[in-house]
Amino acid sequence: MIRRCRCLVFFLAAVLPLLYAQETAGEIPGETSSYATPIWREALEGMVTGLPSVQAETVAVVLDGGNLKTYTYGGNFLWDYFAGGKLAPYITRSREGINYICGTNGIFIVINRTGRELWRIDLGTPLSAPVLVGWDGRLFIPFGERLICYTASGYPLWRKKLPALIALAPRADNRGGLMMVLENGEFLSINPFGKTRSRMLPDIPAVIIPLDKGKKPEDQGTTLVFYTTGTVDMISPEPNGNLTLTSGIFPGLSASPLAAVSRNNLVALTLRDGRVLLLSGSDGRILWTGESHIKAGGKPEAADEEVLMLFDERGIYVLSRSGASGFTEDGRRLWILELKGAAAIPAFSDEGILFAGGEDWILYAYRTEDRTRSLPRSPYGPSPEGSYGLGRPPSLSWADYAFRFAGGDIDTQLGRIGRDIFAGRLGENEEDYTAYLMELSGSFIRTPGVSPVRPPVHIYHRIEGIRLLGYIGSRETIPFLSTLLYYEQEPLVKTAAAEAIGRIGLDPDGIALEMFSTILTFNTAGKDERVLTAIAAATGALCRFSGPPLSNAGIKILSTLTGSGYPPKVRNQAKKEIRALIR
Repeated sequence: MIRRCRCLVFFLAAVLPLLYAQETAGEIPGETSSYATPIWREALEGMVTGLPSVQAETVAVVLDGGNLKTYTYGGNFLWDYFAGGKLAPYITRSREGINYICGTNGIFIVINRTGRELWRIDLGTPLSAPVLVGWDGRLFIPFGERLICYTASGYPLWRKKLPALIALAPRADNRGGLMMVLENGEFLSINPFGKTRSRMLPDIPAVIIPLDKGKKPEDQGTTLVFYTTGTVDMISPEPNGNLTLTSGIFPGLSASPLAAVSRNNLVALTLRDGRVLLLSGSDGRILWTGESHIKAGGKPEAADEEVLMLFDERGIYVLSRSGASGFTEDGRRLWILELKGAAAIPAFSDEGILFAGGEDWILYAYRTEDRTRSLPRSPYGPSPEGSYGLGRPPSLSWADYAFRFAGGDIDTQLGRIGRDIFAGRLGENEEDYTAYLMELSGSFIRTPGVSPVRPPVHIYHRIEGIRLLGYIGSRETIPFLSTLLYYEQEPLVKTAAAEAIGRIGLDPDGIALEMFSTILTFNTAGKDERVLTAIAAATGALCRFSGPPLSNAGIKILSTLTGSGYPPKVRNQAKKEIRALIR
């Protein structure tokens, strides 16, 4: 009897997963296996309320009870953060693995990759769409009829009052800014510094998508607008700053699109009937048509569901609550996976794993294909697509003004810049202000990209310029500040540079930490406790923000600074930072 029971258990364990796979995945001739049986599943103690975030071999999910949970892509639990109330169904993660979430009460919360809260602000109302992260770590935060831009460390850069509520969620353009459509039919294109161009549309579109037409600057900025009627318009920037709306260039579509994604002058769309199209961005010609899981499933109700698309070197992917589909760029369908009871759109990782949160409070992981993205293996997310040029800003608008480094003029300029920074209205002046501050504070090392003249700037003004650079908070100025810290001879200026690096907070490439280590190795800081204390504090700040493995290198620096050869104040600061990191 016992042997029969064991045989029955073995039979059920072997057969039930196969039955489940047959029920959830279609068998399509010529396609790879869909591996519909989950490779792992984890109970969540809550229901997923939005798209999971996948990055650097981890997945993070927001739950209806107010929790943010993270797991490795292999299913190992990492940490659980409780926000103290319900959360909006959005999560954004930066390259450093920083998590940006918002409560339904409008409290915006920033959590590092180890689950530690870094900072929070009260927006007064919840997010209206996911946060976007700029190339240098800045945050574009949409809520209500407002859009605000903050540094990664929580300092405001600029804010905008929108003329209407957001109809189509902001999405990144190919120039480091964003674009959106408002409920009044207005299309907005906003650059990283808040400069806005707008154009009224004949109707609220179904989808907008940036089109990358080439490498030249004049090839950037084109946007395709797809309407529910199937018609297509093109928005192009003009040298005079206006936006031109052109109709009739592209042929219309046979159905309204649900989602779109672009890559290398190609546009992939999912239509309301479940078909997937690949269009040429040059003339709108349809290159191929395929059927997604929505079309194959034949479920009328699926035509109204929210759809997300991805397009990378592996192919094109269509994701929705009812399932997912994969296609090669030349149109061959790779796989289809149907989902039942998914609580939100699933997420597809660089490792070929689909993560779906079920209404049963369980997170499922499916291996849909064995191909992985051809990205350099990194503990952090992908590198930025471009640079804002703030590490080598353009020449000053007042570079020819002979008295710009006279004491009174410096006081006036620093006062104006400081007031704009702390009032959160840096905006379109950011490039000019950054160039001025770098030239002012780096006069000793002749800042690249600006005037080669070495003006006789008082040390007080140089320190204040460095301090303000820290509040501007662009990651792109980290190399300049690190170089200044190394070559500068004046301890107070070196101290200010280290403090500014800590205030900026993010350095996933470890540029600053490498410089700190070099400084300690070659003793360029001497025994000045002010410089060394600032280095210890900055090291702790960088490690708290980016977490491991950056913190591994940081702890080595801090451990060195606890040695008996360093002043007591330095040792105490280093020990304090170590305790803060390991608790």
